[in-house]
Order: sequence, then structure tokens, then C-alpha cells
Amino acid sequence: MIPIDAATIAARTRTLIAHMAPEPPSAVRDEQRLIEDLGFDSIRLMELTVALERGFGLPRYAPEQLTNVLRVGDVITLVATTLGTAGAARE
Repeated sequence: MIPIDAATIAARTRTLIAHMAPEPPSAVRDEQRLIEDLGFDSIRLMELTVALERGFGLPRYAPEQLTNVLRVGDVITLVATTLGTAGAARE
């Protein structure tokens, strides 16, 4: 697997979230809440998880790993941590 830098991880994750959000904003910001601000429901969140796993070549996440993933920044941190990239870029 080719290493991906933190800025690329953050940008790709934000783009994926924007494309999958039921209520996509003009710009995806780290503090935005997945459910309340972007309109994700449980099915869409599962679809987002699968898209992240496939898009980044990640292992399957267990539900307990995702319980505190509430905001865009949390998703970026999760992906970066899984890929072993510290300090994911934040806007």
C-alpha cells in the first residue's frame, strides 16, 4: 500500500462525506455533525463506513469503534489513525 499523507486523507474523507451526505453543505468542515448537520441516518452511516473501508483499503470496523464518531473531524481522525498517519490535517 502506498503511504498517504494526512492532508490527502483529510481531503479525500471530506470529499467522500460531501458526496454521500443527504444534506450536503457547500463546504465540509471538521466541526459539522454527521447526523444533525449533514443529515446522515443509520443506513447512510453504514454506507459511509463501507465506502471509507473500500476507498482507503481499511479493515472492517466493529460497531464499538464507531460509537464516538460524531463529527467530520472524528471520521478523519479515525481513518488517519487506522492508516497510521498521525496529525490529520484540520480546517
